[in-house]
Amino acid sequence: MAQVDGFIKFNRETPRKRNPKERIKDYREIYLPFGREKLHQQAARCMDCGVPFCHRGCPLGNLIPDFNDAVYRNQWEEAARILLSTNNFPEFTGRICPAPCEAACVLNINNKPVTIELIEKNIAEKAFAMKWIKPRPPAYRTGKRIAVVGSGPAGLAAADQLNKAGHWVTVFERSDRIGGLLRYGIPDFKLEKRILDRRLRLMEQEGIIFRVNAHVGVNLSARHLTHEFDAVVLCGGASAPRDLNIPGRQLRGVHFAMEFLTQQNKRLAGDVLFSGHITAKGKNVVVIGGGDTGSDCVGTAIRQGARTVTQIELLPKPPALRNDVTNPWPQWPMVLTTTTSHEEGAARQWAILTKEFIGDSSGTLAGLKVVDIEWGTLPDGRYGFLEKPGTGRIIPCQLALLAIGFAGAERTGLVEELNLTLDDRGNVHTVNYMTSAKGVFAAGDMRRGQSLVVWAISEGREAARAVDDWLMGSSSLPLKDQSYVVVRTPSANEVGYGKD
Repeated sequence: MAQVDGFIKFNRETPRKRNPKERIKDYREIYLPFGREKLHQQAARCMDCGVPFCHRGCPLGNLIPDFNDAVYRNQWEEAARILLSTNNFPEFTGRICPAPCEAACVLNINNKPVTIELIEKNIAEKAFAMKWIKPRPPAYRTGKRIAVVGSGPAGLAAADQLNKAGHWVTVFERSDRIGGLLRYGIPDFKLEKRILDRRLRLMEQEGIIFRVNAHVGVNLSARHLTHEFDAVVLCGGASAPRDLNIPGRQLRGVHFAMEFLTQQNKRLAGDVLFSGHITAKGKNVVVIGGGDTGSDCVGTAIRQGARTVTQIELLPKPPALRNDVTNPWPQWPMVLTTTTSHEEGAARQWAILTKEFIGDSSGTLAGLKVVDIEWGTLPDGRYGFLEKPGTGRIIPCQLALLAIGFAGAERTGLVEELNLTLDDRGNVHTVNYMTSAKGVFAAGDMRRGQSLVVWAISEGREAARAVDDWLMGSSSLPLKDQSYVVVRTPSANEVGYGKD
């Protein structure tokens, strides 16, 4: 597998980043090109580990040692075939995935893991450059019509798979552009939208129909879809944001993170915003929430010209190193991570509770009343936190961004119209991806709750197989962990990659 002693001979190396002082002046991707010889060396580090735990870490079941070995042998077309057999959109995951596969890499026991995400991205870009990825409409159509609601990663993956199985697929998106979270939730400095548009053009050429400004359950009846289509797949995401209902929440200057990020992505797309502008320029910005969405807000606020940016987190500061007893490999390492946005100049504070939004005489946000907290075992035996006496203070703030997660699927609209059953976490309940409404399926964050893009793609793929099986009585779409297979078409079109 690759080079026997590659993991000993070569150290882990990743691409250099553009200088923070320069990159905050634009929204372009921050990583510089990585040389082909260096990629060869990084692929060589994939060891013959016997049991590749990276498979366990990857929600898609990507055949990671196989495509690493192909890259090492300079067989890039073979690498593309292997990668695309399990991943519909490696050009996305190769940029924005937190790489749970790398956390599970066997080398991570006592070394640094293989640069799996980097190799994946470069395989995808090579495949596009060489036109190995190109439109391949199915040669055979089943005549079945399927509606996919939501065009985020789960919806696009489900649509792509169902189209490959020969069904006619229409994707309905409530926004004015296709892409969902990929379009409006992720800043361009992490995923330039030309990458998304490239894939969407290909999907259209393969026969998928996209309809925008189609808010199912609002301006388009969900019942209409169930009558007009043979099956419906709901991929609307966990789009109900978690709020912070404390005094002062109504003040101008307090916003959900997704409102802020969506507006900026619309500006970059050339849209004119006529009202309700949210801008960080010249303001003291506080991002409440320490996750990836909060980090995206940090990088965006810095680029908008914020006076200061502070990210605060309720939980205690993570350790710098993994605790091998309580957090052993191959579990996800619960350690401190510093993102590229943090490198650009944000202050970070942990174990802080926000008590109140403080406003001025005009009803505009002027500061946050916060207090330090200490986590531990409470007198009643539960694990929780207590406020530290004497630590209350006010942080100057004219823009507060709530990045504290999502509370599940939106209850109104299509969920209400179809009378769908929810689970105890507020997500749409399914059995083999079918909801309580016959012929209506659900996948992605709408079904499993807020999660990773790579999980959304996996969910979309699995839901597509469930739909295909329900409609046709069987399905040859691949199961998770099943490699390069042939779908139901007389010309043997292959899933994700095929021969002309």
